[in-house]
Amino acid sequence: MPERRSFDYERHGTTDLFAALDIATGKVISKLSARHAAADFRDFLDQIDQQAEPGPEVHVICDNLSTHKAPAVHKWLLAHHRFVLHFTPTYSSWINQVERWFAEIQRRCLDRGVFCSLEDLTTALQEWIKLWNDTARPFKWAKAPDQIIDRICRYCDRISRPAH
Repeated sequence: MPERRSFDYERHGTTDLFAALDIATGKVISKLSARHAAADFRDFLDQIDQQAEPGPEVHVICDNLSTHKAPAVHKWLLAHHRFVLHFTPTYSSWINQVERWFAEIQRRCLDRGVFCSLEDLTTALQEWIKLWNDTARPFKWAKAPDQIIDRICRYCDRISRPAH
């Protein structure tokens, strides 16, 4: 298995990456954070509010994060009526287009990368995101909705049988 980490792999720290994908243009608004706190998520919402074009509503799909439940975030949402939060059901990240973007950053920036410090990691992420935004384009589904739904139905039928 050539992709495995070596025995001497050393982790030099982690960072949180918040990302908001504009599905119409493919551009990403991002924020790197050393913490995993509600204040960071609220600051990210501020950043989206400043960078998103004025319009009637901004729909934010949240996944893998519980900070949206914090009082500071609820207060912020009450003051910013154009923001609508949606939450993906468990195990349905695949339907969220920003997860496809995270797969790209994993494959093109992080896999096989060597980051000897947290600063190296954050610099690499920031540079890759800038490069992405310079050539951004929207994701396109490769299959028609009916094909996707048919495949899900076949899968559900298969796993609901008594032998499974």
